[in-house]
Amino acid sequence: MKQFSDLLIEESIKKESVLVVGLDPQVNNMPNYLINRQNEKLNLNIITNAILNFNKTIIDVVHPYVVAVKPQLAYYEIYGSLGLQVLEQTISYAKSKGLLVINDAKRGDIGSTATAYAQAFLGNSPINGDAVTVNPFLGSDGITPFINESIRYQKGLFILLKTSNPSAYELQDLELKSGDLVYNALASLIKKLSSDTITGKYGYSSIGAVVGATYPNVAKNMREILPKQLFLVPGFGAQGGDTSNLKYFFNADGNGSIITSSRGIIYSYKNELPEKWETISKGIMEEIIEATVIRARDEINSVR
Repeated sequence: MKQFSDLLIEESIKKESVLVVGLDPQVNNMPNYLINRQNEKLNLNIITNAILNFNKTIIDVVHPYVVAVKPQLAYYEIYGSLGLQVLEQTISYAKSKGLLVINDAKRGDIGSTATAYAQAFLGNSPINGDAVTVNPFLGSDGITPFINESIRYQKGLFILLKTSNPSAYELQDLELKSGDLVYNALASLIKKLSSDTITGKYGYSSIGAVVGATYPNVAKNMREILPKQLFLVPGFGAQGGDTSNLKYFFNADGNGSIITSSRGIIYSYKNELPEKWETISKGIMEEIIEATVIRARDEINSVR
């Protein structure tokens, strides 16, 4: 069984892409053909069925052009057991189309609880994917169990390092007594904790980091500290990350990062047809999303 980093690089080579599409389904942004929001009988079954059909449509359109999909778990957990069932079906469908799946769970805990989280998202559970995002706030006690399980199952981790949200600086940019910034100290910790993990044949560890596209100067520094880590880069598209700055996230070989876009792709029909998107057909929706994902892939490739 190949480890995650090798699978990701090979998909990137095959598809000439480093793009990841986030699956963040919101019924208020779906066309009427999928769900009639004026229906007084709207219930969880109708809603979750619409979400599953929406996700399948997105996957059908984007799978030739992207290396992975990234379900954001909050959009499924909100619907309880039916939502988790849709997550399970979405993951299974994505895998059937040859896509890698990154569970965007941002989990963080210690000891046996962290191990249980890791097994849920990386092991043999119904919602296991190929990688999971991890919150490192609890320190090595919270990170090490995830690393251990990722090694066991040959899966991947993306540890939150420098995130793209506006208030990230409030904690991540604090200066320590040593004079270092928190995110620099965390980068050093990630390097230390993953030093004993196996590097794949392409030179990358399966223990990666999340570094926002909105911080290109940070990316330069992080690349020096973590040359063997894969970066998951949010903030491209709807969050305003500049495509030209993405060059700082890649190594000289053009690899080392995968770039995520969610709303900018899956709801692109709202931007293209702001007055008519609710009444568009499935075919028109697919055409717009396909054109958008191809454009995003090509823009990213132009700076690699």
